[in-house]
Amino acid sequence: MEITMPVYTAYMGAFLIIVQTALAASVGGYRGRNRKPIGDADDEVLARRIRRHANMTEYAPIYIAVLALYELMVGQTTTVFWMALLFAIARMLHVIGFSSSAGSHLKDLTGNRRFFLLSRMVGAGLTLILSFALGVMLILALNAL
Repeated sequence: MEITMPVYTAYMGAFLIIVQTALAASVGGYRGRNRKPIGDADDEVLARRIRRHANMTEYAPIYIAVLALYELMVGQTTTVFWMALLFAIARMLHVIGFSSSAGSHLKDLTGNRRFFLLSRMVGAGLTLILSFALGVMLILALNAL
């Protein structure tokens, strides 16, 4: 079996670490400007920024690791490409959802503000579906050896 570099996973990882760094800077910058060194200090905006950053931290690393293993096993397939792209989209939708109190705290869900809640829901749901599917796909690939 020839092993190829996990290029699709590497691109997705590069994109996600840039987003992760921007989210971390968003938290740190807000803390510095508002003199809130630890916790969320009951500040809704800070709590939202912390969760937005933490949620990316919770899901992205394990997904990247498992996708890299899968891509190493099966190669640069269309499936790997779409699993990487859809995960990046899912994570960005979740970030967008947490960019508003409508998405994070379910406040003022009038008019177009429901978009933020929908973004959060679709982003979270798609993340879970893709993560579960990737786990199953890796098991199937391992069993095919």
